[in-house]
Amino acid sequence: MTPAARVQSAIDLLDLIIAAARGQGASADRIVAEWFKTRRYMGSGDRRAVRELVYGAVRACGEIPLSGRAAMLRLGQWDPVILTLFDGSPHAPKPIEPDEPVAVGGIAPRWLEEKLAHSGIAGDEAAALLGRAPLDLRINNLKGEVGELPVAGEPTQAPGALRFPAGTPVEHWDAYKSGQIEVQDTGSQLCCMAVAARPGEIVVDLCAGAGGKTLALAAAMDNKGRLIAADTDRGRMSRLAPRAERAGAMIIETRLLNPGREADVLADLAGKADAVLVDAPCSGTGTWRRNPEARWRLNGAELARLTALQARLLDLAATLVKSGGRLLYVTCSLLDAEGADQAEGFLQRHPDWRARMPDVPAGIPRGRGLRLTPLHDATDGFFIACFVSP
Repeated sequence: MTPAARVQSAIDLLDLIIAAARGQGASADRIVAEWFKTRRYMGSGDRRAVRELVYGAVRACGEIPLSGRAAMLRLGQWDPVILTLFDGSPHAPKPIEPDEPVAVGGIAPRWLEEKLAHSGIAGDEAAALLGRAPLDLRINNLKGEVGELPVAGEPTQAPGALRFPAGTPVEHWDAYKSGQIEVQDTGSQLCCMAVAARPGEIVVDLCAGAGGKTLALAAAMDNKGRLIAADTDRGRMSRLAPRAERAGAMIIETRLLNPGREADVLADLAGKADAVLVDAPCSGTGTWRRNPEARWRLNGAELARLTALQARLLDLAATLVKSGGRLLYVTCSLLDAEGADQAEGFLQRHPDWRARMPDVPAGIPRGRGLRLTPLHDATDGFFIACFVSP
């Protein structure tokens, strides 16, 4: 493909991604993967170049663009060489017209950028949200020592974590196939570390999803005790069983919950758990390095729905914790509405509980909890709070 044809391909993909973002459709990663499947003629170099153009344009636009072409013109303001490829040649974008619309730049849509600034995320901290995330691994101690890996990794703040450049093909490594290593951001590993799960305990992962944190908790417990992974999403939970088998995590029990009636399936655990992790559904503002188009999917109504759900899940989790037990609240959000404000709200509703600063080797105190950011900690963005029951 010519460079100009690559630009036009990226524009076509951006149109699909923008439409999906407006309609809450498929993620950009899924759209890109499916698009490439139908274009087998494209070589690896073409695919890589088109992908970089697509995500470069997404990162360059704060507000959701009018079109893929407007987004690419915005990227062209950063890289003027791109603008020279709008030449109307075969398979190339048509020439740029005078006063043609160009997408608006920025960190996020204006209302969301203001909320981030109000939450202490502005300037360099905000800009870091749009960088590229590295690839972090967790060494799985349930499988014993790991031999030499094909590429040397750099240790991070989390015990047993290694960092590699983005795109490192770890899924082809024998250590990955055998379950000796798991892909998990260092920030996520630190969230699991904050739970301080110990062998023999009863631990509940209330919003387990596909089980990334569940597997880390099983390793911390050395496969001794009870570890209950619960979620309302049948599809995501179905991926946990094969992952647990590969990782040798034998103590995991899964429970599918009914939305709004979660307590019914968890009634036998009331007042028995040593620790409950609430990795709550959230806006994902801390994960924009991986999912930059997520900035375009959030609106005020969705944020209000999420904060209400987070508060309800915290209250539900509190009923499961035994006297003196621990409740860990985690979101991959940097908005105070989903972090510090939620922690304060929980303590107001449960005045007998007390907050305890999470014991992890990173982060900055924020309200009653701890915040991790891409700029300060080189991790995804997280808020972590720890509450101890009376």
